[in-house]
Amino acid sequence: MAQDEIGGKKYVVRLSGEERARLESMLSKGKHSAKTLVKARILLKADVSAAGEGMSDGEIIEQLETSVSMVYRVRKQLVEEGFDAVLTRKQRSRPAVPRIFDGEKEAKLIALSCSAPPKGYARWSLRLLERKVVELAIVDAASDSTIGRVLKKHLLQPHRKEQWVIPPHADAAFVAAMEDVLEVYRRPHDPLLPVVCLDETTKQLTKETRAPMPMRPGQPQRVDYEYERNGTASIFMIFAPLEGKREAIVTERHTAIDYAHALEHVADVMFPQATKIVLVQDNLNTHKSASLYQAFAPDKARRLTERFEWRHTPKHGSWLDMAESELSVLSSQCLARRIGDIESLRAEVAAWVTDRNTHQAKADWQFTTADARIKLKSLYPVFPVQNG
Repeated sequence: MAQDEIGGKKYVVRLSGEERARLESMLSKGKHSAKTLVKARILLKADVSAAGEGMSDGEIIEQLETSVSMVYRVRKQLVEEGFDAVLTRKQRSRPAVPRIFDGEKEAKLIALSCSAPPKGYARWSLRLLERKVVELAIVDAASDSTIGRVLKKHLLQPHRKEQWVIPPHADAAFVAAMEDVLEVYRRPHDPLLPVVCLDETTKQLTKETRAPMPMRPGQPQRVDYEYERNGTASIFMIFAPLEGKREAIVTERHTAIDYAHALEHVADVMFPQATKIVLVQDNLNTHKSASLYQAFAPDKARRLTERFEWRHTPKHGSWLDMAESELSVLSSQCLARRIGDIESLRAEVAAWVTDRNTHQAKADWQFTTADARIKLKSLYPVFPVQNG
């Protein structure tokens, strides 16, 4: 730095050898905060002593990618307050503001947020909690942001809820059907006795009213918010987990007749050589052999009925059906978009099925009866301990 430029500076950095050594040691160890290390670098580069670099503010800002105000504050603090003051965090000049929710008040807020919301409201919001804690005289005043921080600390989100299948408590029928299915999943692979899981879902067909704008660099695809409803379609998912094979049948309706034809496809097209097909499905009212008699003549209905070993998941236990998991994958990978008609839906689903079958995507089911008796202990009836 030129001598006339140094003379024009109000706050000139001139470090001793000991101070430079201390700063270089700090940078080599890197144990201080990022802000402190930036200050150390500024001092070393601004140092106009014989050992220093004597850089101008502009050069420092360019090399360290910092701000004009930061370099100015470091220079000023060094000259007015000393070397140690630059590297030491200032203590608060005022005591910390006391917490609004502390101890008993915080416990009352947590209890309130976990309770049922007031009549007329579906759930608690931060604004509603803000108003209620004042009405109940828990605190004199509080902001919604303060309440939000307290709830976040306790991992509470009263504005959200999850939809879940809640199983019954201590239900013998539930555990009997559950263990029945779990024991089926433990069977070794037998081509003559395949395990087939079946489930179904619906897909609303929606047409675009305006052509979407394609994606460009830095801009996602843009789709118009308007769409045209075009009915619904049903998808029967047939999944053989040990074979890594699935079929998805798209129909216009979801009736007992459609279900019966899906079973015919399983028996006569997918597994014609099987002596018996173990069929795992949920308890939907159409999932009965009676549906076969609605769709076919008695001799054919009887033949198809005897081809299957019928296994049903318990009520509120459809998660035990592996076809439900396969439908979840289909929904996220293929169906999560607008599809305008049933022909397009069939083509898209068929392409997805072909890809999954080509890669033989199988299910690695790990949950066993032994696991159920530990993790789902509350579902099992409890018997008194008998002496002797």
